[in-house]
Amino acid sequence: MNAFLERLDGLRQRGVLSQLDVQFAHFIARLAPDASPDVALAAALVSRHVDRGHVCIDLRAMAGRVVLPGDDDDPDAGPPVVAPPLAAWRHALEASPVVGPDRPLVLDGVGRLYLERYWSHERALANALEARALLEPPVDEVRLRADLTRLFPAAPGDALDWQQVAAAVAVLRGLCVVSGGPGTGKTSTVVRVLALLAGQSERPLRTGLVAPTGKAAARLQEAIRTARAALPIDEGIRARIPDETSTIHRLLGVRRDSTALRHDAERPLALDVLVVDEASMVDLALMARLMAALPPAARLILLGDRDQLASVEAGAVLGDVCGAASGFSPAFRERVARVIGRPVPPGQPPACALADSIVLLTKSHRFGGGSGIGRLADAVNRGASAAAVSLVADARFPDVGQADGSSAELVRRALEGYAPYHARVHDDADPAAVFAAFRGFRVLCAHRRGPCGAETVNALVTERLQAREVWYPGRPVLVTENDYALRLFNGDVGIALPDPHAGGRLSVCFEGEAGRVRRIPPYRLPPHETTYAMTIHKSQGSEFGRVLLVLPPDDSRLLTRELLYTGITRAREAVTVWGSDIVLGAAVERALARSSGLRDALWGA
Repeated sequence: MNAFLERLDGLRQRGVLSQLDVQFAHFIARLAPDASPDVALAAALVSRHVDRGHVCIDLRAMAGRVVLPGDDDDPDAGPPVVAPPLAAWRHALEASPVVGPDRPLVLDGVGRLYLERYWSHERALANALEARALLEPPVDEVRLRADLTRLFPAAPGDALDWQQVAAAVAVLRGLCVVSGGPGTGKTSTVVRVLALLAGQSERPLRTGLVAPTGKAAARLQEAIRTARAALPIDEGIRARIPDETSTIHRLLGVRRDSTALRHDAERPLALDVLVVDEASMVDLALMARLMAALPPAARLILLGDRDQLASVEAGAVLGDVCGAASGFSPAFRERVARVIGRPVPPGQPPACALADSIVLLTKSHRFGGGSGIGRLADAVNRGASAAAVSLVADARFPDVGQADGSSAELVRRALEGYAPYHARVHDDADPAAVFAAFRGFRVLCAHRRGPCGAETVNALVTERLQAREVWYPGRPVLVTENDYALRLFNGDVGIALPDPHAGGRLSVCFEGEAGRVRRIPPYRLPPHETTYAMTIHKSQGSEFGRVLLVLPPDDSRLLTRELLYTGITRAREAVTVWGSDIVLGAAVERALARSSGLRDALWGA
């Protein structure tokens, strides 16, 4: 065992394993000094994979294969580490005192190995979702049908309105999951759901509106206020539609200096309804804690895009929850048809409690049939690399394109895109006009670091602008840590502009409610960075007029179709892919596959 642990230490020094991976392997070895090195290997691999977003490792996929690389340049470093055969590996783990319920590692019946806390989170979340999916709150179907007809006027040609279906499901079921791409109407649907629920209750409902980040919560609040004002409803109902939003962490009462929460199973949230926007960004642990704190009778509505990037932390919850959704059960399909007043097409529902809780919105009101962006996003989603490569070069679709070249050419393209923005700054336009121009274009990078990473592009653009001071008019900044006192959140974008009420001194402007601008002195800002370019991860939930999507010069395991899809669909008007056909095609063919048992727990293996 000692020799193998030394081998792991060597892999840490080469950057293959992290300090935490190796320390966890040492910890397991101390707990079970007589255990096989195969157990220590499994411990290091589980730790490594959780850090990469996986919930567990699948022994079946690793057994007998190279799991840690050797070093071709240093023969003394040893050959690659090969995992043992599956039967031997499972036997070693099953015989170890560190493996089992309430122990550091848990091995399930099909060969998935977990850190115990993630196994517990997964089981708890699966049980909570299944229980809520079976919940059927009391509903006045006559009132519901009348309200659905008013809020969702008949579509041309009497086509089925899936937003109306989603709204009906949200009222009829204790759990409703609405997944759809940009422009499919998720937020406008949920505002109508809140109106429907208000009409079903004699008292104002205690409703929580949350999102994973402060930026996303602020966008949800703005969208609800805008949509609420346009609804054809009684003013009394309108007044009962809430609009105060929060981050999930703030709702739960997460503290920086403690793992304890203000709300949990013993101290549940005082809610009748909980709406979670941008659910694809919520990791397994946070979703499990949120479910534990939600009262059993409360309705839960999850909104998101299952095709987008998964959470930064471990898990791919929304994708796992949507699972094999393909239609309602016959009985529930008839009930939905009854309240919406038109037939619902049959699907192929699996024998799963969640089948009647999932609605997939596919009609984009942003990208029509002739949209190159829409076609490119679809090709990427399907893994059709040849079609994607062909589309970006097809002159018939002026809203998509491709470019490549030197870093100097990349910077030239970026500055060309930001020219209208810099013109507004130079002309001392009002902050609202400056922000509108800045939203008109954005550079999105697949990587944070590297020759085409966001850090590099930001440095090159700043250098090209010949900015002699750290702060200058038009410097855009991205907040990287929440500051609740200032109401600034990770992901918020501010722009440095002269303040005419302070002698022209620079302050950093942030967009507030109803078009108002908040000015913060630069020295008061929480941690932040220049943001002419941002990573695709940071752009989730945002929209820009045009996007320059920058891929690295060489293929990378971080390049996946989910990453591309997310970047492409941030653009409303046009997207240009900066990178080669080879890198683009390879990224389209690489799907993000996170090891997890949640999908099997919900939908069956």
